[in-house]
Amino acid sequence: MTGTIINVIAVLAGGALGLLFGARLPDRLKQTITAGLGLFTASIGIKMFLGTGEALIVLGSLLIGALLGEWWGIEEGLEKLGAWLEKRFNRGGGDSSSRFVRGFLTASLLYCIGPMTILGSIQDGLTGDYELLAVKSVLDGFASLAFASTLGIGVLFSSLVVFVFQGGISLTAGLLDAVLTEPMITEMTAVGGVILLGLALSSLLEIKKIRVGNTLPALFIAPLIVWTLARLGI
Repeated sequence: MTGTIINVIAVLAGGALGLLFGARLPDRLKQTITAGLGLFTASIGIKMFLGTGEALIVLGSLLIGALLGEWWGIEEGLEKLGAWLEKRFNRGGGDSSSRFVRGFLTASLLYCIGPMTILGSIQDGLTGDYELLAVKSVLDGFASLAFASTLGIGVLFSSLVVFVFQGGISLTAGLLDAVLTEPMITEMTAVGGVILLGLALSSLLEIKKIRVGNTLPALFIAPLIVWTLARLGI
């Protein structure tokens, strides 16, 4: 859990700096910074997807995951959580409310998707080596500073999701290590890349609204498909 705690502190520190000094940044600069992060996130997502060994597994995972996500209403649940936190801790109204939810959702998804999150949490849980999560914390801290300056205090509350998600993986790392194989992690990473690309297009670049949160089950569907195909000898 050490790496997760460091990550949470980095998000909070970066977000706090963004809130303190964000007002001094011109709106054009904030928009440019967010767009730059969007382009970078999209690039990372594409790179992650290109590592797939079988694109059809990624496609199948996304389709099944999206169906489950829509059924379970994952994004709606995250939005309700964000709205409750906004109502409880933020006294603004109107545009500030939607900005709080957007900041919470965007930061939560970005910080919890990717190979460093999965592999770093497993490594931290199994051996206590939190090097990967420490590197991720630095990246998340800078991203949090930029996000908070444009999206507001909702970004800081994404640290709750980081703590629960990464901490949960670390605590169950023994079980995951016994189940996950290298091909499973490869396809799960590729799926995460597509989700990151969707996040960049939807929330950061604002090209098209996508319910990215509802595709999150695909991260866990991918290794199941790999396991099934291996059992069938395909």
